[in-house]
Amino acid sequence: MRISRRRYKPVPQRLRFRHNEGILAPEVRLIDEEGQHIGTTPTPKALAMARERGYDLVEINPAANPPIAKIADYGQFKYQKEKEERLMKAHAKATEVKGIRLSLRIGEHDMQIRKEKAMEFLADGDKVKVEIILRGRERAYGPMANQVLNKFVELLKKDVNVMIEQGLQRQENKITLLVSSAGAKAEGPPPS
Repeated sequence: MRISRRRYKPVPQRLRFRHNEGILAPEVRLIDEEGQHIGTTPTPKALAMARERGYDLVEINPAANPPIAKIADYGQFKYQKEKEERLMKAHAKATEVKGIRLSLRIGEHDMQIRKEKAMEFLADGDKVKVEIILRGRERAYGPMANQVLNKFVELLKKDVNVMIEQGLQRQENKITLLVSSAGAKAEGPPPS
């Protein structure tokens, strides 16, 4: 028996709309080509009305009871829906996890520079993974590394409203912390 080494990529689901004879419901709520609600009609009668006007009968909401169908040109309707889907996909921004690396003996100025970079990442809507890698004898000073990470988060909290997504975690010689923006902090003088 031969074992297949091919990996099949799942095919993305495309928008599928039933139309004309593909509509299985016995009756539909009908909308004409101008968007006017006609009412509940038997599917064969609605299909005959669509053909009479030179259009197709397209099921636009199969979950409704009875399903909603529209008299429209199927090709144009499908093109519009795919266009809307492409636009939504283009405007969707996936959040990334950006990294900031600190050290156990980091200076105050370097800490400020890392804080400013983290603030840029958070302003862009990304999450920030702050990490310290302990080398050699530094591994014995885990609590000191925790203090450095907590100090960094406190510095961030002074300027930006952040929330800790994932607490301190130690994996052998690496200690990490994941933070994200919890919304913009109010600018201006404090209320009196």
